[in-house]
Amino acid sequence: MAWFSPKPLILPDVITLNADFNGPKTAVVDGDTRVTWQAFGEGTARVANALADAGLVKGDRVVVLMKNSYEMLEAMFGVIRGGFVCVPLNVSITDEAVAGMIGNSAAKAVIASGEHVARIDALRDSLGDAISARCIGLDTDLPGWLDYRAFRDSGSSAKPDVVIDASDECNIIYSSGTTGLPKGIVHDHACREAWGSDMAVALRYHSGARTLCNLGLFSNISWVAMLATMFAGGTIIVQRRFTAEDCLELMQQERVTHTAMVPLQFQKLMECESFDQYDLTSLDAYMCCGSPLNPEIKRQVMERMPGDFIELYGLTEGLVTILGPEDMREKTDSVGRPCPGQQLVILDNDDNVLPAGESGEIVGTCRFLMAGYHDNDEANEEATWLHPTGQRWLRTGDIGKLDDDGFLYLVDRKKDMIISGGQNVYPADIEVAMLRHDAVSEVAVIGVPSKRWGETPLAVVVPSTEVDAIELTAWTNAQVGKQQRIVDTVFVDELPRNPNGKVLKRELRKTYSDREY
Repeated sequence: MAWFSPKPLILPDVITLNADFNGPKTAVVDGDTRVTWQAFGEGTARVANALADAGLVKGDRVVVLMKNSYEMLEAMFGVIRGGFVCVPLNVSITDEAVAGMIGNSAAKAVIASGEHVARIDALRDSLGDAISARCIGLDTDLPGWLDYRAFRDSGSSAKPDVVIDASDECNIIYSSGTTGLPKGIVHDHACREAWGSDMAVALRYHSGARTLCNLGLFSNISWVAMLATMFAGGTIIVQRRFTAEDCLELMQQERVTHTAMVPLQFQKLMECESFDQYDLTSLDAYMCCGSPLNPEIKRQVMERMPGDFIELYGLTEGLVTILGPEDMREKTDSVGRPCPGQQLVILDNDDNVLPAGESGEIVGTCRFLMAGYHDNDEANEEATWLHPTGQRWLRTGDIGKLDDDGFLYLVDRKKDMIISGGQNVYPADIEVAMLRHDAVSEVAVIGVPSKRWGETPLAVVVPSTEVDAIELTAWTNAQVGKQQRIVDTVFVDELPRNPNGKVLKRELRKTYSDREY
């Protein structure tokens, strides 16, 4: 029998401990705003207590629709400290999607900023009385809205009087919707503790971490960086809107040690003409994730940026592999091995486990798997593979393969796969080949209807220089296998992407669905 039975550490505890023991240390930097851990602790406590005073009870959900700012951080983690469930929404989604997610989450309050206040205000009649009475706005004078700062300051700065269990819901993050309708991904407090502590180790965070967050703070990529920083007791530096020049300026000025960005951001840094003018020697470790990184860009980052470059493959639902600098040159094309404590296998179409070298669906388990999709039993069933032991493992929907050393290689999204003449064609293979052409800046390959094959690959290209579509198609088809040959090339100014940089292939398929070859 154990003498002591310590309570599991959860995120509200981490904020309290940092406020107690790192009080004078800077917790958040947002432009000229610098907030200590003590002040962050008090601010989040006030938000939590004000929400309780407004009638919310433990487990109620609060939507946060805000642009990057200190107040957004304070609001999100104030919600969580109160035992409520934070529902941060992507600011780029449509008003219809905002209303749908508010309804799906059954939120009892909303905190919004800037133009998003007006968006919510236009929807208020359809949101119900419970949420309409608790609309809290930052920097707004619209009637019927509670001023965020006044609302926050009305709450006590005392530690919220609520008992939160590790199994209680912490947040709901809605999926990007790259392959269909967004789903609400539920993380409980035990899951978020595991995300924070495991990723802090895997991504090499420490108490001196000064972490630049320049993706939307609603994104799970940002949450990984924020949680790892909080668990390490470091400092979060908010960039309100990403540009390569401003990012480099912030890295130099704030002596940034860590960051988490998507491939498109690293590409923009490498393309920045003034890149070599900045002092980036403070960088310790920085992570790329969200979608596969072009191997050529990966090599450029390794050569031009100091510190440890880490590529992460993972899902908001859980499951992560890490490719660290020790392996990146030898295994450049892979996305690394599972983090300690995680397991994954590759399954064929009949759910048989495949040997090394064969491609199939990536399926795995870890201690920070989501609790499930909110109010969506069908999606939960679709995402589940029952291991022979009876344990539920997560189906990723991604196609990959393992090598003999246990390194994972991404092949494609299962739903992006093209079936042409009965053969499986993976667009990513064609995209890698096309990116070797000097005139191709970006490319997305999709399936379009074919009278002969049922479906056939079409290349949608953002050109870097003038190039003839017929010539580029012929060049590409000389580089790939017979079954991978593209039927045509179309040029566009830019590819549709979500805020995390993922190409929205469903939008491209919709655009070109009326083409038949």
